[in-house]
Amino acid sequence: MTTKLVPPFTEETARAKVQAAEDAWNSRDPARVSMAYTEDSEWRNRTEIFKGREKIREFLSRKWQTELEYRLMKELWCYTGNRISVRFEYEWHDSAGQWYRTHGNEHWEFDDEGLMRRRDMSANDIPIHAHERRL
Repeated sequence: MTTKLVPPFTEETARAKVQAAEDAWNSRDPARVSMAYTEDSEWRNRTEIFKGREKIREFLSRKWQTELEYRLMKELWCYTGNRISVRFEYEWHDSAGQWYRTHGNEHWEFDDEGLMRRRDMSANDIPIHAHERRL
């Protein structure tokens, strides 16, 4: 039997939700990733604030056109009821070949069906050398 990943979350379902998100984002497929969010999902991603699946797809398409060879790791930080917080880091390079490691936190809120209706993200980018990559 498969455990459905809907609130209220247990440690097991919260960890599985985080892993599912990591797997989806590492696909770098905006259509696939966007299906984890409600039609009217609200996002704050650094300085960008927007709403809706179509805007999510547009954002992710732009993101992965500039953050090349993107590779992500997410880790459960805490959970309660219909909310999960994660820490993450990902590595990528720009078109000039400069590598970066991005560190940050996300706070997620889900609807009763397990779709994310709100995502708040804060992050910092640190230039690294290719030999310093961990992911």
